Amino acid sequence: MVTLKGRLPALLPTLLIVALILLLLVCSPSAARANQAFNQTGQRSEEEFGPVVRAYLGYLRNEQEVVDDRVSRREVSPTYYRHNSNRIKALRQMAIRLARETHNDYLPELEAVSAGELGLLFGPQPPAPSSLKPGEIVRNTFRFLGVVRSGEVFYLFARLDPYEQAEQAEKALSTKTEGGRPEKNQR
Repeated sequence: MVTLKGRLPALLPTLLIVALILLLLVCSPSAARANQAFNQTGQRSEEEFGPVVRAYLGYLRNEQEVVDDRVSRREVSPTYYRHNSNRIKALRQMAIRLARETHNDYLPELEAVSAGELGLLFGPQPPAPSSLKPGEIVRNTFRFLGVVRSGEVFYLFARLDPYEQAEQAEKALSTKTEGGRPEKNQR
């Protein structure tokens, strides 16, 4: 029977090579990026975004915690809980999509409404959901971003900032006045 002292010199180079490989795998830059890209839940982390987008995603996380807390205390119905959780998921999906597409640390004020809630944004005569096209300006106050299916269908809008709203109002006014003016005769 060979003793441990006899085996140790033979195993030492193999153990060193295995330890070196493990060290390289754990400490390599690609492993560090992979570890940063995924958090404990398996979702992509928010490290790829700037502070403004991360703050908005944190706000949505807090909103979800409030909804979770209210349903746990039976302050809201399960239907209300599902609807608002789905809305928060839709807002999160759109925020991440916008941040990735624009590579910009800016998000407009986002609104997510179901078809039955369009009146909350647009009053008693909301636009028909089927008529909305991505990028379209609606009532000089919102830009339609698209539809997100998050347990149910939500229509997402970005509220135009005051400068964009003024520009839209000016365009509408100039279109009306130009359409009503008679053409000048050329000499």
